Amino acid sequence: MRNDRFAIPCRHFFVMSLGLLFCLAAADSFASLYVCRDKQGRKQITNTPMSSSCEPFRSKRKSTLRTRVYHGGSMAKGVGPFKVDTTRYDKQITHYGTRYLVDPDLIKAVIRTESGFNRYAVSSKGAQGLMQLMPETAREMKVRDPFNPSQNIAGGVRYLRYLLDSFNGNLTLTLAAYNAGPTLVRKIGRVPQIPETIRYVEKVLAFYRGYKNIETIEDLFPNASIEVRDIVTVK
Repeated sequence: MRNDRFAIPCRHFFVMSLGLLFCLAAADSFASLYVCRDKQGRKQITNTPMSSSCEPFRSKRKSTLRTRVYHGGSMAKGVGPFKVDTTRYDKQITHYGTRYLVDPDLIKAVIRTESGFNRYAVSSKGAQGLMQLMPETAREMKVRDPFNPSQNIAGGVRYLRYLLDSFNGNLTLTLAAYNAGPTLVRKIGRVPQIPETIRYVEKVLAFYRGYKNIETIEDLFPNASIEVRDIVTVK
């Protein structure tokens, strides 16, 4: 799809497909993008800075979360694969993220990993709801009904805030503690060598980076089907 907001001389740069974009996103490729200005003063987004005046590109975050629909599976008994609208709980995610100073993208990544946005999910170990709170944790976080989306998100975000404070903001250890328990992680001071916990941390971080990079690209190239260019001149 052509976007008239951008002048794109194809002979001057290599165009990557959307599929390759997300591979690059997982590798934090946007850290190597720069904003430059040409002789006419027009902005350019490039991964090959043309002068020392170029500045690292920084995404301008928006106040609302992006729409994402995918096909997921449920851990709840008797419920098969289902279509997931990941924006359904954006209001609660944003509210409690703001209240407890936890990035909404992180909350969303945890929910997607824990329950696939299925409010009725129950794990084999008894964890319940969107953020898969164990009954004891739910009680400690003052959650009366773990299957109530607002209560579950409130309790889960409050627990994330507690863990972030406990581990001095170390996100990797926080996520490991969310999965394996803070006592074990605090005792050894690292991610436990438990396959489930290792996979869990990697998965949440991958979703977290993905949400952020998707926002970055959509801010740069709204309505564009081809997303990455070596040099893009903005009119």
